Amino acid sequence: MIRWIATGIATGCLTLAACVTINVYFPAAAAEEAADRIIEEVWGPDTVAAPESKEQSSLGAPAVGLMLAALRGTLDFVVPAAEAQADIDISSPAIRALTASMKARAADLVPFFDSGAIGLTSDGLVEQRDANLVALADRTRARKLVSDENADRNALYSEIANENGHPDWESNIRSTFAERWIANAHAGWYYKKGSGDWAKK
Repeated sequence: MIRWIATGIATGCLTLAACVTINVYFPAAAAEEAADRIIEEVWGPDTVAAPESKEQSSLGAPAVGLMLAALRGTLDFVVPAAEAQADIDISSPAIRALTASMKARAADLVPFFDSGAIGLTSDGLVEQRDANLVALADRTRARKLVSDENADRNALYSEIANENGHPDWESNIRSTFAERWIANAHAGWYYKKGSGDWAKK
């Protein structure tokens, strides 16, 4: 009996430690907010969608709410400084310059997104989906737009991670942006799933 109780306590402590590590080392919610701010700047204020709700638990809403409240209270008691660290700085001159560059290019990319010639990828980039949907005279221009956009996006993810003192966050930043670009894409735009298949929003 005592062994089971000890095992339960140890499991709870490990779970708590995992939650603390996630909150301290990569503030996912703050990263989503930062991504949405940049996407709003690039694509315009009418494009940003609310973060998609997570799949509902099999427990009832009141039970889930009570459990989350208890966990939040415990975390606030154990790591009161975690919330203070949960921020992503996107105000550096380099980040602002990359955002401005992407914003200036956005209107030129929209017709290619609208036609389905290009789409968003699961790694936060843009990819040519169907060259046949681009007029022959525009193909070189479309390729250059995609190349320049991807260069800016790659630089942006790296710069955000470095600016926040965590170069190791780059893959997390990239994943967060990939999800938010797709979530904020216009209806009818294409995006590539993790499986590599294209889907239409």
